[in-house]
Amino acid sequence: MLGDNDAMATIAVSDLASATRFYGDTLGLQPGEGGGPTVAVYRSGGSTIVVYESEFAGTNQATSATWGVGDDLDAIVETLGAAGVAFEHYDLPGLSLDGDVHVADGFRAAWFRDPDGNILHINNL
Repeated sequence: MLGDNDAMATIAVSDLASATRFYGDTLGLQPGEGGGPTVAVYRSGGSTIVVYESEFAGTNQATSATWGVGDDLDAIVETLGAAGVAFEHYDLPGLSLDGDVHVADGFRAAWFRDPDGNILHINNL
């Protein structure tokens, strides 16, 4: 049924212009096909990310999207930090903090928020 089809991240934002600057300029996602006055579509590798205006933007308290970036994790964290992205620091069982990167047994990850507070995650997987 759905297992043969691609899924996409769908992220609610309050201001599409601000979200466009963040997702397009800061994160470097490429514009995708579709969209409209209150919706922007981005390509990220072979995935699609849909950003849309909603009165419920930023209310999700869990991760909205995850990128597995492999060995590029540290360079991406450094680049995003230089662009003004602030990273979240969580007290999670089994993870220690190395700068802005959470570490455990070969797993390395960082979390940050978009302008609406949506939680985004990158890891080395």
